[in-house]
Amino acid sequence: MTPQIQAFFDNATWTVSYVVYDQPGGHCALIDTVLDYEPKSGRTRTASAQRLMDFVRSQRLTVQWILETHAHADHLTAAHFLRDQLGGRIAMGAAIAQVQKVFKGVFNIEPGFGTDGSQFDQLLHDGEIFSIGELQATALAVPGHTPACMAFQVDDAVFVG
Repeated sequence: MTPQIQAFFDNATWTVSYVVYDQPGGHCALIDTVLDYEPKSGRTRTASAQRLMDFVRSQRLTVQWILETHAHADHLTAAHFLRDQLGGRIAMGAAIAQVQKVFKGVFNIEPGFGTDGSQFDQLLHDGEIFSIGELQATALAVPGHTPACMAFQVDDAVFVG
């Protein structure tokens, strides 16, 4: 089965989020979702996430995965908001624990913040295969930006952060 792909470009962050699905009425993965952030006010909005939700609902898709390619410095993730609205499991590269330990010290994050990746539903390892409905996907470790960077291959498409 050939994956269906819908891209959503966010002008403010120059981030592309994707909905990858097997068929209308089937299953999908959301990749690198954006939570809108206004730095001057410190407020967030969900307009970018709403665009993805509208598409998912228009195609009658069941969200199976919300995938993060890396710990984002260029935008905030809407993963938890979208999981609350649409379901699915949030997944990140297993090496996120290393990144969280560094970030905790650099950004002076509160003492109770866990650095074990427990904020994610599943931590993926290099070469791990998982399903998006009838599609097969593979997690590919692509360290460099951070040790937790992952790409996701679905058929002949590869999604990188």
